[in-house]
Amino acid sequence: MEVQKIPLKKESRKSRGSELFNERLNQCSSSILELYKELYADHPSCNEVFDSLVNIVINAYTDRPPTLKKRDVQKLEQHGWFLSNQLAGMSLYVDRFCGTLKNLSGQVDYFDALGVNVLHLMPLFESPPGESDGGYAVSDFKKVDPRFGNLQDLQQLAKKLHTNEKFLMTDMVLNHTSHRHIWAKKAKEGIIDYQEFYYMYDDHTIPAEFELSMPEIFPESAPGNFTYVEECKKWVMTVFHNYQWDLNYTNPAVLVAMIDTLFFYANLGVDILRIDAPAFIWKQAGTSSQNLPKAHTILQLIKQCVHVATPGMALLAEAIVAPNDIMQYFGKGNFAGKESDLAYNATQMAVQWDALATGDTRVMLSAQNILLQKPSGTTWITYTRCHDDIGLGYDDYMISQSGYDPWLHRQFIKSHYSGSADGSWSTGALFSINPATGDARISGTLASLCGLEKALDEKDEDMISQAIRKILLMQAQSFFIGGLPMLYYGDESGTTNDYSYLQDEGKSYDNRWMHRPIIKREKPPGIAGTAQQKIFAGTQQLLKIRKKCPAVADHNNISWFPATNIHIAAFVRTSIEQNLYCLFNYGSKPAGLTWYTFKEKGLKTELLFDHWSEQNFKAGSDDEFLVIPPHGFFLLEEKL
Repeated sequence: MEVQKIPLKKESRKSRGSELFNERLNQCSSSILELYKELYADHPSCNEVFDSLVNIVINAYTDRPPTLKKRDVQKLEQHGWFLSNQLAGMSLYVDRFCGTLKNLSGQVDYFDALGVNVLHLMPLFESPPGESDGGYAVSDFKKVDPRFGNLQDLQQLAKKLHTNEKFLMTDMVLNHTSHRHIWAKKAKEGIIDYQEFYYMYDDHTIPAEFELSMPEIFPESAPGNFTYVEECKKWVMTVFHNYQWDLNYTNPAVLVAMIDTLFFYANLGVDILRIDAPAFIWKQAGTSSQNLPKAHTILQLIKQCVHVATPGMALLAEAIVAPNDIMQYFGKGNFAGKESDLAYNATQMAVQWDALATGDTRVMLSAQNILLQKPSGTTWITYTRCHDDIGLGYDDYMISQSGYDPWLHRQFIKSHYSGSADGSWSTGALFSINPATGDARISGTLASLCGLEKALDEKDEDMISQAIRKILLMQAQSFFIGGLPMLYYGDESGTTNDYSYLQDEGKSYDNRWMHRPIIKREKPPGIAGTAQQKIFAGTQQLLKIRKKCPAVADHNNISWFPATNIHIAAFVRTSIEQNLYCLFNYGSKPAGLTWYTFKEKGLKTELLFDHWSEQNFKAGSDDEFLVIPPHGFFLLEEKL
């Protein structure tokens, strides 16, 4: 079994692009074969399915529109286009943001005004009403859900974004399908080939073995990991909800079918493909069936295939797991930097919320030793909020090193953001409470968790100002810490929790819908003096500053200050053109750092310019302090 250099269509042979394709195919052929055999060498269909895989890769390139092939070449010449400080994204639900894909095409001016040029559109493809899990229970991977429009609308949007120098990001649900997908329907009918697409068993013996070591993802709403299917009298694995059937990647036909789907998205014009829940894609009894080695093998194989056929499309792993596990999704060993191009910096997101609640940045600093190990050429998605809940998945030792009891500390964080702790400003809610372990996660919008909802309800102007400072503090650090910043829709204008989900039977059981708001534009963020306008203007300013600062491009060029003041998180970003000192005070009182601390980090001149306040600062003597206001920050450029 080997990959040969296979000639392209006659009309394509003379093009520079086809020559580059053949070079990439030859360079990656041995890796593709090696990874495939690691997964399927003992499978009876190994050779036959491998031939199908190679043909899919070749066809993906030959069928790729010329404009996208040209875009591929341009991106490759940039050597990591997704590392740029010029990029800033927004994640949104099309229907809840503006209704349809056609309407979204009309919002390009809004994104231009804000400073956003990467659009992450939450799941777009067909999913059953009432059983959609927010679009992550897909019943047809190649049909846009009629709620948003149709496939042509999506293609037109991609073209418009590309014409306007913007980028499109969409989701691929790799782990499971809806039970209404055609594969699942055929499995219910008793067709063996399709039953083998899923983990299906005649009785509960093998499922019981899995259950012994598999945790429950949604213990409240979807306990257990298997569901009995009356139509075919079998048990099927359903890790998330009973209407989401887990795909069985021990069957190579599943992998090939999903890679074919992946290239369908690539050739629609997707620039970044967000692979949902990759931690779950390989299952093995006696394990947690999360983060297993062969899940990484699958992702590495996918990356090699993408690099050959559609190299301009970057891959993002949505792995919201413990810090050490997150790092694995960039690849290691011979595949370091060759698994995912981007991953969510979920650890940094969570420790920022930790610091905001406690006013203490030591837990955040304890996490950085791991996060700094990210391979060169890869980057993070940095964010403060997303469509999902906030999990406190950072390690116990990070909390212990900061002088706290891990269990008590997490209980405080949860009670603070759910609003039950004394002195809490937050109006969030606990999600997916596990009574057996005491574990829970946190729901709520950025604004509500930062106190704006409570402040507006109480009509307290001082509380409103404090909430705005907290919101901009959180966003500022996520924009400048390194990576592609991803705003979550509504956060750019201080949208608070939306409780209308309680009136919808298909959503009322899931309080994450409180931070998936329906946007109402009767009061646009342009009204001067409102909290919403101040947050929008502040966000807009931060994005402008980011694009002016070449040191913010992610070339592993970050160095953290020591924890000389527990309220302050500080780091320096360095480049040939610029040294940028980024300082964030998570405390409710003014806090300072000595100028000696700056000199230890390489400060060479006396003059610094703060891009945020647009003020000049002069460095003092070693024992003098630079004081940062409560919940304030500085973005200080050294004037070389």
